[in-house]
Amino acid sequence: MLFGIKKATFKLKGYEDFVSVRAKIETSLPGMKQLYLVANWKSNKTIDEARDWILQIQFREKPDTAHVILCAPFTVLSVLKTEIEERKLPISLGAETVSTYPDGAYTGEISASMLKGLVEYVIIGHSERRRYFHETDEELTKKAEEAQKNGLKIIYCVEGLTQPIPEGVTMVLYEPKSAIGSGTNENSEISNTMCEELSKKNHGIPVLYGGSVTEKTIHEYVAAPSISGVGVGGASLNPEQFMMIIDAASWI
Repeated sequence: MLFGIKKATFKLKGYEDFVSVRAKIETSLPGMKQLYLVANWKSNKTIDEARDWILQIQFREKPDTAHVILCAPFTVLSVLKTEIEERKLPISLGAETVSTYPDGAYTGEISASMLKGLVEYVIIGHSERRRYFHETDEELTKKAEEAQKNGLKIIYCVEGLTQPIPEGVTMVLYEPKSAIGSGTNENSEISNTMCEELSKKNHGIPVLYGGSVTEKTIHEYVAAPSISGVGVGGASLNPEQFMMIIDAASWI
């Protein structure tokens, strides 16, 4: 029993069985919540690799409870946008970071206005940006302000309750230090408590869990009442593995 939901094992002979079982589970739950699945490719994939990945993504049906967001490097966003639109895939596109500055003489920077029309979402404050690029809370607030001015939806990352969250963010991604890139995910009950507290402190906005999520562990988090989805790093690089995560989240 996990968060009041009984776990069961099903032997599925085909996709028809999968749909049938999912329908039974959905009707047995006390109301299905909106889930967000955020893939973060980090510094991975060339243009050809990105195109190959998106061409392997096959939705049997549109996810009815899971909103899929693909956050990718700047260099591959255009090709991904083209493929997503041409194939009418139920995927929203996002950037992995954004400049603190507006348009102007800031060589190498990608401003929020440059991303407008290309992506819908942007990640701000990821733990790796804080750790390796020493981004401060003040800088992250400026990024959030630039994103909001240009109509971008913000996925704001924090490692705990003490880090401030700017007003107007769309969702929060809770990523405990111990779980990021370690291969070891945090206990889902601890994560649920943290997500509940973060949501309460920030006007009830959705809070996601991020940290070593795979198709084998996702059920622990999407079943938790205060977790509104997950951030997926390494497991999102393999299209087959990521589709397994989407399928799992869509019927649990």
